[in-house]
Amino acid sequence: AWHDTPCAAPRANCARSRPTPRPLSPRPPCPTGYVAVTAVTFVMGVDLTDVPVDELLKEVSRRLECTKKPEKRLILIGPPGCGKGTQSPRIKLEHCLCHLATGDMLRAAVAAKSPLGLEAKKAMESGALVSDDIVIGLIEEATQSPECTKGFILDGFPRTVVQAQKLDEMLAKRSQSIDRVLDFEVPDQVLVERVTGRLIHPASGRSYHEKFAPPKVAGKDDITGEPLIRRKDDNAETLKARLSAFHSQTTPVIQYYADKVIKLQANAAQERVASQIDKALK
Repeated sequence: AWHDTPCAAPRANCARSRPTPRPLSPRPPCPTGYVAVTAVTFVMGVDLTDVPVDELLKEVSRRLECTKKPEKRLILIGPPGCGKGTQSPRIKLEHCLCHLATGDMLRAAVAAKSPLGLEAKKAMESGALVSDDIVIGLIEEATQSPECTKGFILDGFPRTVVQAQKLDEMLAKRSQSIDRVLDFEVPDQVLVERVTGRLIHPASGRSYHEKFAPPKVAGKDDITGEPLIRRKDDNAETLKARLSAFHSQTTPVIQYYADKVIKLQANAAQERVASQIDKALK
């Protein structure tokens, strides 16, 4: 793709072929019809040398389209195995939102040794629960990132009315609020079959199912080809305990957000669930 790009001037930051990677420079832009190679080689420290130009252009086009999207702040509620993990990447891409899973955020903060991460680590090492204030702080930090400009998907939080109230207070300070709460409803007996066959790609969070949504190659992620795993707590005995806790904790949260809740019949084909979500988010 690089060799098909017209470029007749031998200026240092314009070329017909792939250059040796180097940092961005303050040199003036290339003339019309030229390719500023260094401008697409390094972006915020990420080396894009081997990314095909057509893919870069598609991403630029997607981001331009994202600027036209309305802001949305969503909460996904549903028991283990309800299909949130399957639908959230599609919602994220379609509406240009960031996906925030509190468990992943806590692990990342601890690994990064951020101030909130150190507080969370101290609590976990002492056997205590991570406080709501720490989790809200992590959400507040995350939602200020460029990826969250158009809004966010909160997955797995809030789990209690107190958490919901604190989340609303944090958003209110920024003149924002939750727009929709998507409630994934699935009968408990169906969830047992779903959960026990679930497979996860750890790095991305993409989920598959041995029966309902198998990967193209058994045990491998469709995108990267990396191994899929089965979570240790994805078994019938653990699931029953989790479902009991889920119903007792989240029913009050659903009632708290009653005027914003959209109930989804998630015990359906993925395409039908996706259609329900599209209708809810119009």
